[in-house]
Parts: sequence; C-alpha cells; structure tokens
Amino acid sequence: MELSVVMPCLNEAETLETCIRKTLAFFDEQGIDGEVVIADNGSTDGSQQIAREAGARVVPVADKGYGNALMGGIRAARGKYVAMGDADDSYDFATLGPFLDDLRDGADLVMGNRFQGGIAEGAMPPLHRYLGNPVLSFVGRLFFGSKIGDFHCGLRAFNRESILRLALQTGGMEFASEMVVKATLAKLDIRERPTTLSKDGRSRPPHLNTWRDGWRHLRFLMLYSPRWLFLIPGLVFMTLGLVAGVALSFGPVRIGDIAFDVDTLVGAGAAMVIGFQAVIFAILTKVYAAQEGFLPTDTRVRKLTSWLSMEKGLVIGGLLAVGGLAGLVASVMHWRVNNFGELDPRHSLRIVVPSATALVMSFQTIFGAMFVSILGIRRRQHPPLVDAADEAAGLVDAAVEKVAAERKADATDASATASTTATDAEAGSGERADEVAEKASVSAEADGETASAEKKADS
Repeated sequence: MELSVVMPCLNEAETLETCIRKTLAFFDEQGIDGEVVIADNGSTDGSQQIAREAGARVVPVADKGYGNALMGGIRAARGKYVAMGDADDSYDFATLGPFLDDLRDGADLVMGNRFQGGIAEGAMPPLHRYLGNPVLSFVGRLFFGSKIGDFHCGLRAFNRESILRLALQTGGMEFASEMVVKATLAKLDIRERPTTLSKDGRSRPPHLNTWRDGWRHLRFLMLYSPRWLFLIPGLVFMTLGLVAGVALSFGPVRIGDIAFDVDTLVGAGAAMVIGFQAVIFAILTKVYAAQEGFLPTDTRVRKLTSWLSMEKGLVIGGLLAVGGLAGLVASVMHWRVNNFGELDPRHSLRIVVPSATALVMSFQTIFGAMFVSILGIRRRQHPPLVDAADEAAGLVDAAVEKVAAERKADATDASATASTTATDAEAGSGERADEVAEKASVSAEADGETASAEKKADS
C-alpha cells in the first residue's frame, strides 16, 4: 500500500464522515492504493461506527492526547507513506497530491504552510495567527536551524519508516513541534507546501488550549536545545561578570554620573558563578541527551568531554581552589595589618569577592567533571540469572531423558542378542539332525550287510 491517511479523532461525529469521503474520493481520482485510518482516542459520540460505515479503518488508542493518538495511528498504518490531518474538516485532503509527489521524489517529511496557502476568516484565532504560531515557529527556526515557516500545521505527510526511526515521545499537542525538531536534527529531507486552512465544521470548542498548549510547545523547544537553554545565557552571564569583576577589582568605575563600586563587584561575582554553572549544565545535558538518543551527538561536546577527564577536572578545580584560598589568605593578612579591627569594605571586598568566586567555581568544576565521568560509564548487558528451581527441573528432565535413552539402547541390544541366539539355535538343530540322519543311514547299511551275511550262511 502506498498511502495511509491518519486522522486523530475524539468526538468528531459532525465532520468525520465528510473528511473520510473526501479522502477516499481523492484516492479514486488519483488511482492511489491507500487507506484512511481513524486513530480514535475514546470517542463517546459514535465516531467509531461512522468511520467504519464511511469506509475507514478504526484503530483504538487508549493513551489520551493528540500525539498519542497520532502515533497509534502511524504505527497501525499499512502504507509506505503517511499523511496526517485533523478530522474537523479544516484541511482538504484532496490537496495531498503535491505532498505525495515530494515523497515519491525522496522527501522524508513534507510540511504544510498555512501562512503561504491562506487562512480563511475565522479559521484561526488572532492570538494564534499573529503571535502564538509565528513566535513559536521563529523560536524553532532560531534554536534548531530549521527552515520551516509553520511548525504547527496539522496537515503533513512523511515516509513512515523515517518518522518511526525518530522515536517520537511526546503525547500532547507539542508532538507537532517534536516531529519537525527531530527530523531537522536527524538531517532528514524536509520540504514545505502551501496549505489552505478553512474554518472547521464543529459546533463544539476545539481541544486546543491556547496558554497550556502554547507553553508545552515552548517548553519542548527549550528542553531540546541546551545551547539556548543553558549555554548562551551562561556565556552571557560569565562575560558580563568577568568584565565587570576585572574592572572593579582595581577601583570604582564611573560612567557619566553613575558610579559602580564594590556592590556591583558582588553582583559580578554572582553572575560569574551563575553563568559558569549554566555552562556546566549545558555540557551535562548534551552528554546525557546524546547517550539516551533523543539528541544527536555533538562533536565539540564529545571532544571536550573526552579531553576533560575526571583527573583533569580535579587538577583545574584544584588550581582554582588554590587561587581562591590564596586570595582569602591575603584578605586575612590585610585584616591582620589593621589589627583585626574594622575594615573599609571598599578595599577588603576587592580581595574577598574574587577569591570567593574562584573558590566556588573550583568546586563547580570538580563536581561537574565527576558527574560527566559518571555519565560516561557504559552499561553492560549481563546474561540473565537462571532461577534455581528452573535449573533443577532442567537437570531432572535431562536425567530422565538420559535414562530413557539408555533403556532403549539396552532393549535394542537385548533384542539383537536374542535374534542372534535364535539363529544360532536354528543352525545347531540343523547340524544335529544331519548327524542323526547320517548315523541312521550308517546303521541301516550295517543292518543290511548283516542280513545279507546271514542269508549266505543259511544257504
């Protein structure tokens, strides 16, 4: 089968039949070997019966959610290619021809773009049309280098095997973003086609929740991009903290009428610590995500972690600690010079703050190197343990089989011996009969001779 059209369904009785009949008519017109799969997510309005009567195949999906329903339908699909779209009659499945042409040409994923194809009046809320979708699509392009203009278009088609290899995990509306993000990271062939979005034919409100599902999309995009979640903010904090800290370590800094002094130096130290911790989190996240397989391996991170062994981390952290302790010793000596009395914080903090910052960063380095080493431990698959009862039962069965085999062999040997004995007995009986016959013949001859002699004597 070439094409399966999968529609997620949760109480779509009003529009489901229309979507199915349009799709089947498209198959007939284009001569496509296809099917319609309704991934039912627990409808209570009779959608299942409507779908079957309209000529679709219904696949029940127990786990709730848009993504769960779609993955259930995709796994059950029989076609080489799969197209997905909502069952609310907002998309025209008869326009799938160009999508199928791209798939036949070698594309892995073909996305619809509603902003290029046109959005009918009332088909999309203004908040989604002018803020939600454009902003989230921009974030997706920025974070992952994707060229897709509409991350959340519900009409898309793809090579089934290519998408299954991505091991998509999300169960909600963010499934739409996950497919594009993982396909981009896997460097699949992704293309885009203009798509028209019409006003849906339902009388009930849509399942989509603006703020909840919008946050879930944004949350997913951030969690799958450690660079933008941790690394870039961390580097910004570290740079600002380092520049300000170095400048203020030698005295106050004035910019116009504004003076920056030790208070700002304390803030700069805090920015250094926060930024450094964020950078470490970025490295740890990348290592973990690559090992678990939900993010591709980053060559730069792999080189860094292979170089930064636990031993080197301990050395670097130790050097930072020595520097920090040296500064603290210098601050104590400064206090001693002042007879351990009150100090002017504008002078003492210029020693204490950089020293304390270096000391904190030394422990962050040591702990980070240890944790990277823990993540680098390879899991080994050992053979499963055998239950003692099962093992004993196996030995008993083997012994029984061995005894039975030995008895069978003994029986065979006994039968062969008996057969040989019988043959020998038959041969022995034959020989004795011959001997008796021969003796009888000799005796008869002797009796004949005696009788002849007696006759002669009488005569």
